[in-house]
Amino acid sequence: MNPWIALGGLWLLAAVMMTCGWLWQRPRANAGIVDVLWASGVGGSAVLFALLGDGSPWPRALLALLGGAWGARLAAYLWTRVRGEPEDGRYRHLREHWQGNQLKFFLFFQVQALLIVLFALPFLAVARNPAGFSPWLPAAVAIWLCSVIGESIADRQLARFRHDPANRGRTCRAGLWRYSRHPNYFFEWLHWFAYVALAQGSPIAWLAWSGPLVMYVFLRWISGIPYTESHALRSRGDDYRDYQRSTPMLFPWFPKRIKR
Repeated sequence: MNPWIALGGLWLLAAVMMTCGWLWQRPRANAGIVDVLWASGVGGSAVLFALLGDGSPWPRALLALLGGAWGARLAAYLWTRVRGEPEDGRYRHLREHWQGNQLKFFLFFQVQALLIVLFALPFLAVARNPAGFSPWLPAAVAIWLCSVIGESIADRQLARFRHDPANRGRTCRAGLWRYSRHPNYFFEWLHWFAYVALAQGSPIAWLAWSGPLVMYVFLRWISGIPYTESHALRSRGDDYRDYQRSTPMLFPWFPKRIKR
């Protein structure tokens, strides 16, 4: 498998998919579809590289299974939200800021296509791993299970809280959300270490570290926490400011007591 051809082909497929997503959102004014397509594209790239890779069958099979299942679960969850709820506040804010400019939205969707390629780099390292069965493989499965189960629990807890009309304008502090303001993001970040484990033995194993590193940068400073928290402050005000003062941002820990 020529890595440059594989990455170029993936970019082309992702660009076409994101163009279709951009066309879908135009009459519906709901750019949240970009998240569904991003999760589908990243999960699909794991399956694609597993099929095209020249490494050992063991890490490639687990790559297709774990990466594909992760992408399918996340895409299905996001699609439920996009289909059943108004446009996410982050994208609604962008729509207002850009005054509905569709060229800017098109470029935004195409940037997400490039990000699919960026986040597929760990999969490339796994697909070229010549090592057979090793203790790293069950370790990868254990990391994956812990992260996906944790993220699923956090998503369900938040969905249950949001669906109760009595909680309108309030901040979720139930379950995992008591210990982290973004437990879903924490487990999403943790998930990428599964591919670091799967890549052990690959001649380009170092490339797998791009997953947790890039994901942390995006969640912490670019597209995750900053957008989510700015929207929460606009919609929930002082209640969310109290939550920020008492609850760790990303890594779960016990909340602080606020003196009044």
